[in-house]
Amino acid sequence: MNVLIYLIPVALFLGGVGLAAFLWSLKSGQYEDLEGAANRILIDDENDEVS
Repeated sequence: MNVLIYLIPVALFLGGVGLAAFLWSLKSGQYEDLEGAANRILIDDENDEVS
């Protein structure tokens, strides 16, 4: 039971770090163009031909 004294604050801290990273990614515009990234896979670039 003594280990819970350490594990609970560590879990809360890691959860806060994850939440802060998610909020940072929202503010920096990581989720703005979801369709563009999916469509870029389908575009056939002629400059990237392998010889």
